[in-house]
Amino acid sequence: MDSGIHIRKINATDNFALAKVIKDTMTEFGVNLPNTVFDDPTTDHLYELFQKKGAVYNVAEMDGELVGGAGLFPTSGLPDTTCELVKMYLSPKARGQGLGKHLIEKCIEQAKEMGYKNIYLESMPELKKALSVYSQFGFEYLDGPMGNSGHGGCGLWMLKKL
Repeated sequence: MDSGIHIRKINATDNFALAKVIKDTMTEFGVNLPNTVFDDPTTDHLYELFQKKGAVYNVAEMDGELVGGAGLFPTSGLPDTTCELVKMYLSPKARGQGLGKHLIEKCIEQAKEMGYKNIYLESMPELKKALSVYSQFGFEYLDGPMGNSGHGGCGLWMLKKL
């Protein structure tokens, strides 16, 4: 990975730039739909959301510019041993450099440190590259959703055992 890339935990000043990366990426892939992260009001306040116990959000910077991130969240309705990989998005300039894989590795490490046994995620068929990367990390498709993410617009669900 490029030496100009830095991964750190989210801070309060990241909210606007991070929401922009997420919404721009969803628009780019045509998944800026109702009942997704796109219209979820918490997307504009991720720092505050990730202050919850059992949650963490990692921000990716490239040459000082916020270019994406990924987090873990103890989504309502999931077993205590399962967290959700959430809001993993990268701007176009950050893709194809291994940054997404690095973020997933970091999240897996953090999930283990927090005592989770499984990582769940929700996605969409349009996000083919991301789905391929998730599969490479051992995420397996489920027949239906787990928990109560509130994102009924997502039609694919995956789980990784740690």
